[in-house]
Amino acid sequence: MMSDLNKLGLAAARDALRAGETTSVELTEACLAAIDAADGLNAFVHKTPEIALERAAAADARIRAGDAPGMCGLPIGIKDLFCTKGVPSQAGSRILEGFLPEYESTVSQQLADAGAVMLGKLNMDEFAMGSSNETSTYGNAVSPWRRGNDEAALTPGGSSGGSAAAVAADLCLAATGTDTGGSIRQPAAFTGTVGIKPTYGRCSRWGIVAFASSLDQAGPMTKSVRDAAIMLGAMAGHDPKDSTSADLAVPDFEAMLTGDIRGKKIGIPREYRMDGMPDEIEALWTQGADMLRDAGAEIVDISLPHTKYALPAYYVIAPAEASSNLARYDGVRYGHRAKLAQGDGITEMYEKTRAEGFGPEVQRRVMIGTYVLSAGFYDAYYNRARRVRTLIKKDFEDVFAQGIDAILTPATPSAAFGLGEMTEADPVQMYLNDVFTVTVNLAGLPGISVPAGLDRQGLPLGLQLIGRPWEEGDLLNTAYALEGAVGFVAKPARWW
Repeated sequence: MMSDLNKLGLAAARDALRAGETTSVELTEACLAAIDAADGLNAFVHKTPEIALERAAAADARIRAGDAPGMCGLPIGIKDLFCTKGVPSQAGSRILEGFLPEYESTVSQQLADAGAVMLGKLNMDEFAMGSSNETSTYGNAVSPWRRGNDEAALTPGGSSGGSAAAVAADLCLAATGTDTGGSIRQPAAFTGTVGIKPTYGRCSRWGIVAFASSLDQAGPMTKSVRDAAIMLGAMAGHDPKDSTSADLAVPDFEAMLTGDIRGKKIGIPREYRMDGMPDEIEALWTQGADMLRDAGAEIVDISLPHTKYALPAYYVIAPAEASSNLARYDGVRYGHRAKLAQGDGITEMYEKTRAEGFGPEVQRRVMIGTYVLSAGFYDAYYNRARRVRTLIKKDFEDVFAQGIDAILTPATPSAAFGLGEMTEADPVQMYLNDVFTVTVNLAGLPGISVPAGLDRQGLPLGLQLIGRPWEEGDLLNTAYALEGAVGFVAKPARWW
């Protein structure tokens, strides 16, 4: 039996399973042991060891029979935003306490059909609203990384903080995330992992608790670009139950990883040079461009002129859609219901239930959203933000029309910050974390974060590549070339 099985990635574990060097049950037991030893990270919030071992045994039988699909027997974590049949699915919120769905989300079903083993549900910001996993009803998820010998707890990023922490700490081989404004890419950058947000419509949203329906997209969080290609292939595909799901064939993303990017044009957007950006991120970005150039790509300066309006537009559109989506949590049909006093009517039930069930960040965004959709302000805010969104999308279309294949940017404006360091400040400070990622959601494009180095405190920093719509295979290949050139192998030192 191999040791440290939980430290394997998807590709390595798949090859070991096929070669008979280990079994899915052994892999799963190694992960379950790692999860139980890592309660200090608060990454797994609903453990499902019985389901995991049952699926692992079934996967071993499939592998022995010789009919095993790509993900067969590989243990993964599922973000708490995905509905999983008979397993708590709370979206990190108190308002969904006790909710056990009678159905399985399309993405988690496809992963199960591909033989993947679900280890449990992962911590996240409440309703995916947050950039630091500090708005969760389960408490903060904690990064396995630390600054040098400093014991301060750091954020794993958000909203997919539990997913990022679990993958970085080798509690699972990979995890699902969702990304509405950067919630896969920012935590991946903070934890030295790989995260891809596919093109809007590439993965089904059915059975995923909605935050902002025109922006949300599921994707994989993994230990390598190859693993991201493997897992995205299993997650993606057309779903008639989701009207925004694209009826397009899913290519073999893994087969497209040649590492050859000669002749590709990579754009460097001048608008992403921010005032006050740390020198280390600036240097990393330049270095990334040099590496892609050395690999045979052509580096081109480009302009995305409407970038400066992206954050304000996003923080109008996303809360507007959230206020509409979250109206269904009323204490009537499922989840938490407040205890009512005598004489309380339906209005009091709604008010008390939502006051108890929603945390302050969700309440803040629902109020913003309701305000920008209200009669007197609809045109001033919501419609104007939608027009800006169209202009941002056109900026990207113009650049791609000039023959640009991918765009290289920083993934985040800083390395991971300490838990509590940003929450005390103005919420807008937290929102600024999404400055490099929200444009991609507004335009519906695929984007990937690749670990690209460590800052002077020993924390991971990521670079983002943005691709053409539906060309995740090409984007993954560029990311694969970058990953190979960077040679990032750092892992957090174990303290938990």
